[in-house]
Amino acid sequence: MLTQEQLLAAPDDEYMNDAQLEFFRNLLQEQADEVRASLKEARETLATFENEPDELDKASIEEERRMNLRFLDRQTKLLPKIDDAIKRINSGDFGYCAVTGEPIGVRRLLLRPTATLCAEEKQRQERQERNFRDA
Repeated sequence: MLTQEQLLAAPDDEYMNDAQLEFFRNLLQEQADEVRASLKEARETLATFENEPDELDKASIEEERRMNLRFLDRQTKLLPKIDDAIKRINSGDFGYCAVTGEPIGVRRLLLRPTATLCAEEKQRQERQERNFRDA
């Protein structure tokens, strides 16, 4: 199996070859397993919160509960993105921009393996959103 260094050193004409796809499949599967484990742990933590009669303790517990709920929400949204990325590997679409069809790039995929847009397209969409928001 490829290492991250080998992946980064690979020539452009080897982009998304079988070895690279296997690297990202394993990376995404590891992330999915970690997310599932952290979701289970967070749910268990939420289930064990008790009502505290002391007002200061109650406020602290509520803040911790709110943070756990936000974490759960983010992780719950991440899991389908990971599953979709694995499906894109299986279908041969992984690593290519969903809008332009251009390569997303190994460096970007290492940072965000669930990425569906190349950096240029993502920046364009963010500028559009900012302009829309400011208008």
